[in-house]
Order: sequence, then structure tokens, then C-alpha cells
Amino acid sequence: MTTAEQAEFLSGGLRPHECRSCGTCVLVKKNSIQHTSIQWTTAPARTCPVFADADGPTALLDTCPKLADSISDAVREGTLAVADG
Repeated sequence: MTTAEQAEFLSGGLRPHECRSCGTCVLVKKNSIQHTSIQWTTAPARTCPVFADADGPTALLDTCPKLADSISDAVREGTLAVADG
């Protein structure tokens, strides 16, 4: 059973973000400039072309570089905040 504290740790601060390359929507939290939490709301191989075209298991992919660029752009533009300031 998940406690309220665990639920907040796992999902607190997550915001929807749509990839500018393919339109896939994920939940994102920028904990710091270096650390990004991403929760996929769909199976990545069904909605993200980079994951769909992967050779081998998609579990071995760190993330989609186009999604990472889209998140970085949103931080630079101020539409996605970094938690530590």
C-alpha cells in the first residue's frame, strides 16, 4: 500500500510536457538542472518514433534525445521550472 508521503515523492511536482518533435505527452519534474524525472503516460514504443525505431529492448534506452531537447527548451523558455531554483 502506498502512503501519502510515498505518493508525493513519486508524483509530486510532475507536470505534463508535450514533446515538440513528436507530440508525445509525458509527466516531467526538473529536480535540478542535471536531474529530470520523466514518467511516460503511454508505452514509449507506441508513441515516440525514437523508441519505436530502437534496435533491441527499449528498456535499455536512457530517454529520447528529442524529448530531452524539448524539455531543455521548455526550461530555457521558463515554461518548465527547476525545483531547486
